Amino acid sequence: MTITVHPGDALSRRQKLVYIIVLGALTALGPFTIDLYLPAFPVLQRELDTTATIIQLTLTATTIGFALGQLVVGPWSDKVGRRLPLIIATAVHIIASFGVALAPDITVVAIFRILQGIGTAGGSVVAIAMVRDLFGGQPLVRMLSRLALVSGLAPIAAPVIGSQLLLWLDWRGIFYFLAAYGILVLAASVFFIVETLPPERRADAGRSTARERYRALFTDRVFVGMAIMGGMTFSGLFTYLSTSSFLFQDVYGLNAQEYGLLFAVNSIGVVAGVQTSARLTRILGPQWILAGSTALLLASAISIVVLDSLGAGLIGILIPLWFFILACGLSFPCVQVLALAHHGHEAATAASVLGAVNFGFAGLISPIVGTFGVETAIPMGMVMASTAIVSIGILWFLVRPSTVPALSH
Repeated sequence: MTITVHPGDALSRRQKLVYIIVLGALTALGPFTIDLYLPAFPVLQRELDTTATIIQLTLTATTIGFALGQLVVGPWSDKVGRRLPLIIATAVHIIASFGVALAPDITVVAIFRILQGIGTAGGSVVAIAMVRDLFGGQPLVRMLSRLALVSGLAPIAAPVIGSQLLLWLDWRGIFYFLAAYGILVLAASVFFIVETLPPERRADAGRSTARERYRALFTDRVFVGMAIMGGMTFSGLFTYLSTSSFLFQDVYGLNAQEYGLLFAVNSIGVVAGVQTSARLTRILGPQWILAGSTALLLASAISIVVLDSLGAGLIGILIPLWFFILACGLSFPCVQVLALAHHGHEAATAASVLGAVNFGFAGLISPIVGTFGVETAIPMGMVMASTAIVSIGILWFLVRPSTVPALSH
């Protein structure tokens, strides 16, 4: 068996820990930007005199910006290195956060939310690309899983922090908080992150142009399948994110603090799924873990619809919802490692496509729930079930698990 040597293999445990923390903080900037203001949705609706659907569209605006930003930052990072795009994108996020905090109306909020998404893209794409620059095979799985653990704490902490901030600040204060977090992340990037893509590797293997890098990706059946599956899985999760504030606060009468706590308990499922996935990859190929996780996604979503139809109440939603979120956590690391395993030469471009598909699909699919209203959990569950069905079809008919090569060690 051939053992491939990667630059990250020479790092000490302490150096690896620093990379996990700083790169995790970078990827966490996205979930914080998305989740921190979720408890404030009803407040924004009242103060800006608009509708729940329009407030949800500000979340969609962020996903559109995130998708567009990744398509720019990824290829740019493969061409000029990791640090410069990271620093510039994070600076855009900081400026946009101040813009939202000072916005006079919902239109200006939406515009700056798009810019926030564009800025957030830098941290997400570059962090994943840096891990791929440094690691491969099973070490890549372990590092992506550890990175996901750190970044997975963000959606747990964000609504709780946001709900507590609302005790002391108005909704604008949440965006000042995001600006401050962005400043800290920018400082960490400047002082702790070194360039992982040296000039001699930026035009490697004849894939020096964007067209060649994209051709390498889109002619790879496994990569295309993972991009679609990742987008569908994230869309199912994002449907919950965009609906939950109205469902649990307006329909079930929870206050902002209770909602934040409930959201945190649910989000533990992501962390549990990610860590379980990392351990399972020692004995199972990632494609077989995806076979199980997509089945769990579908079963959980159908359970939400059935139990809510039978009048099972809040607990009838929360139990299957937690398992849906767990299945998302099982899926995400497997999607990333299978998509990136054979694309080290265009790692940032690959990461940008994955992110753009994730947030592009989410931005298109999640508002569907709003068109049906948020009086029950049934529309949310049906949209989540539909995304799971697409994932299952893609896995078995396009990716074909038995044909996926084993990971190197």
